Amino acid sequence: MLKEGGRLAVVVASLGLVLDCNDPETLVTFWSQALGYDLIGGAGSYVLLLPPGGEPGPQFLLQRVPGPKQTKDRMQFDMHAADIEPEASRLIGLGAARVRPETLSEHANNWVLLRNPEGNEFCVCDGGGNA
Repeated sequence: MLKEGGRLAVVVASLGLVLDCNDPETLVTFWSQALGYDLIGGAGSYVLLLPPGGEPGPQFLLQRVPGPKQTKDRMQFDMHAADIEPEASRLIGLGAARVRPETLSEHANNWVLLRNPEGNEFCVCDGGGNA
């Protein structure tokens, strides 16, 4: 929060996600279908996806980096779905792989841990059963 003219002002940042990868041109097909995002275009080492039709949501940038992923991701993102198993199956059909065979659960939240075609992990979560 910042003081503006003696009053408190809330700053809301616009969120963008950047995913390091070896081949953004290949991963763009997976992620555009997985998220329902539109391919805006690429330039150099980058390919940009945005929510369709100007809908609100974070931009998603695929960034080419040298070398494969070496260790566990320090940050991952979750895709929320009311019914996680059909959504996980849809994503597997697009090229994702299931990391663990079982559905994971903690604090009334359930999720499936997946890996995109280059090995970056992400989850399909139910947000406590009522996403």
